[in-house]
Amino acid sequence: MKRPPHKEKPAAPPCPCGSGQPYARCCQPLHDGEIQAASALILMRSRYAAFVQRRSDYLLATWHPSTRPAPFDLHDDPSQWLGLKICAHTQQDETHASVEFIARYRLDGRGQRLHEHSQFVQEEGRWFYISGEFLN
Repeated sequence: MKRPPHKEKPAAPPCPCGSGQPYARCCQPLHDGEIQAASALILMRSRYAAFVQRRSDYLLATWHPSTRPAPFDLHDDPSQWLGLKICAHTQQDETHASVEFIARYRLDGRGQRLHEHSQFVQEEGRWFYISGEFLN
């Protein structure tokens, strides 16, 4: 009797944040509210992955109430996110940090770069995005 050919288990999709981990073990638990980001850097990576995954809910939930925009929906956003590069991460004190990053994306067939210096604050054990300054 012949055995059926061994089928490889499909590889879990990698997390868009660039960690090298599967999405299900990296940013998805953050997006689903199962855990909180342990640092501003982790929050930054998970927010990038939320753009890729079109998780407007997560972006709004991790945006500080003092600067949070009106609700928005990314489902019809035509941007195709291509990659994230962390340039710098600075911890000013226990509750304030900044992250400089470059996010690459394609819009209307043209490659784009978003270079930003973002500010984060921790309140009651949760990190929040405050604001960002675009860099050239």
